[in-house]
Amino acid sequence: MEWYDLLSDGYGRVLEFLERVLDGLTPEDLHWQPRPGCNSIVWLAWHLTRQQDAQIASLAGEEQLWISGKWYAKFNRPADPGDVGFGHTPEQVSAFQSPDTDTLLDYHRAVLERTQRYILTLSKTDLDRELNEPWFQPLPTVGVRLISIMNDAVVHAGQAAYVRGLRQGKGWQKY
Repeated sequence: MEWYDLLSDGYGRVLEFLERVLDGLTPEDLHWQPRPGCNSIVWLAWHLTRQQDAQIASLAGEEQLWISGKWYAKFNRPADPGDVGFGHTPEQVSAFQSPDTDTLLDYHRAVLERTQRYILTLSKTDLDRELNEPWFQPLPTVGVRLISIMNDAVVHAGQAAYVRGLRQGKGWQKY
C-alpha cells in the first residue's frame, strides 16, 4: 500500500463513520444540543466538512466547493468562504439550521472526492513543502496539514457520535 492510499482511505473512513452517525436522525435529533450553545450533530457535520473544503481548496489553489458548487445556497447560508465555523459564538451555533442529512452527506462526498483527487496529484516532495504560516513553529508541511485536516474531521465526527449517544442513549450504533 502506498502513502496516498493510506491518506485516501483515512479520509474515506470519516465519510463512512459520518453516514452511520447521521443515519435515521430526525431534524430534531440533528439540531438537538445537550445545552444551549453546545455543538449540535448537524453543526459538527457541517463544520468538519467546511473546514476540509476550505483547507484542501487552499492547498490545491482552487476555489472552495462551498462557492463553486453553490453549496452555500443549499444550506441557506451566505456565500462567505471564511464561514467554516471557527469562532462561531454559542448563539450562532444554536441558530445554525441545515437541510436534511442527504444534503450534508452529498456535500461531504463532493469534498471527499476533491480531497482524494488532490492527494493523487501529490508527490513525496510535495508532502514536504513547507507552508507559509509563520504563526506555527516549526512551519507545517503539506503532509502535516493533510493529517491535521483529517484529525479535525475525525474529532468532530466523534463528537457528533457522542452527541447522538447523549440524545438517544446506548445502542444507537449498528455495525
